[in-house]
Amino acid sequence: MGFEGLLGNERVKENLRRSLAKGHASHFYLISGPAGSGKRTLARLLSAALMCDHPGSPCLGCNPCRKVMENIHPDCITVTDPEHKNVAVKIVRQIRDDMFIRPNEGNKKIYIFPQELGVEGQNALLKILEEPPSYGVFLLLTENPQQLLPTIHSRCVHLALQPLTEDVLRRELEKRMPQAETEAISAAILRSGGFLGQALQLLTDEDSNLPQTQAFLQAFAQRDHLLLAQTLVPMEKWKRDQLIPALHQWRIGLQSALQCRSGMVASSQLAAEIAARRSSSELNQAIANLQKALDYAQSNVSPAAICGWLQWTLR
Repeated sequence: MGFEGLLGNERVKENLRRSLAKGHASHFYLISGPAGSGKRTLARLLSAALMCDHPGSPCLGCNPCRKVMENIHPDCITVTDPEHKNVAVKIVRQIRDDMFIRPNEGNKKIYIFPQELGVEGQNALLKILEEPPSYGVFLLLTENPQQLLPTIHSRCVHLALQPLTEDVLRRELEKRMPQAETEAISAAILRSGGFLGQALQLLTDEDSNLPQTQAFLQAFAQRDHLLLAQTLVPMEKWKRDQLIPALHQWRIGLQSALQCRSGMVASSQLAAEIAARRSSSELNQAIANLQKALDYAQSNVSPAAICGWLQWTLR
């Protein structure tokens, strides 16, 4: 099995296999790439490889591998701070102290940071990176490696994830989402930049649209003021936390139509219809109005007032 669970990125995987087979494991790996590029997948596979009973790459069959992949290994710890955008420095200091407690059952003690570290957190981490215990390993995941301190970069093995080829991405999307239309898959591939996670999210968002989104987009495409009113009037009684996701979906739908007008593959038949019937200036204005409506909703303006305003401004 090995690292095959991570699609593409053959050079990264081969370099890891060679270094691990020789026993050259680093104390610090920096895994970088955009959202949906496979950072978490690689972190989990690399952790399994470091714990595996067989050197070189994870067998995924031994007890340590299975525990790591099931996220139940006591010596493979994921560090998160859901209350903050970046991991708080106090949590990094706690991890720094915990590192000196020897592993429970593995030959390594691994800390995975899927969340970004601020400057203070990076400086706190540096103190342990300078002289880590022999069993200690840190895996730092980031979308912005250029924002990390030079002293962090100088101590890490940098694993930069690359986009997948169109053929690889299309095969995987067709396997995972057999219900998706060919045109929708093509549009997701184009908009994802070659990253599987982003393409899957685009296709999932399309499938999970609210019924009101379909009605709104049809009304906008056909300039049907009655259908627009029939969609918006019942929504006047909604709560703000119901209205915001709907407005967000409507804006994305119109943005897809605008991208279609610029020459990109249509994400759906409805996006293509809107692009054919509405001008770029009309789409830009409607998108701006929906953004305004979102701003109003997040500023405690009532849903009734927002829906009434949209009926007037989107006519």
